[in-house]
Amino acid sequence: MTPVRRRVAVLHGVNLDQLGRRPKAVYGDLNFDALERQIGAFATELDLDPRFFQTNDEGEFVGHLHRLDGMVDAIIINPGAWTHYAWAIHDALEIAALPSVEVHLSDVMAREEWRRVSVVRDLCVATISGRGVDGYRDALIRIKQELT
Repeated sequence: MTPVRRRVAVLHGVNLDQLGRRPKAVYGDLNFDALERQIGAFATELDLDPRFFQTNDEGEFVGHLHRLDGMVDAIIINPGAWTHYAWAIHDALEIAALPSVEVHLSDVMAREEWRRVSVVRDLCVATISGRGVDGYRDALIRIKQELT
């Protein structure tokens, strides 16, 4: 029998831990702990097992991606500002070689031009942007499709 694949790494990058202190009109009114609780509730509804990670250190983020082999079956990634320039994260996500969905709370395509660039998009099965916390539900649904 094929093992059930349901472990999902939910990776938050730089400044995501500062939700609640960032502009509410852009990022919503949830703080980081509430965001992770809501994602956890979404995952439970979908019978997925989220594994959360957040850091403001790019090297630590890359190292965590390197360690995911055998620990999870898929990735939801919100690298924060690293999205736009951190090629080391791109390469580490490529090494992880797992189905991945890129998520952004804000609509990055409607913001500053530099935010429209994503160095991880080409490695992801989908990008979800501008849906706030509901974007994570959409990402989990997309991941579940990849895992079944």
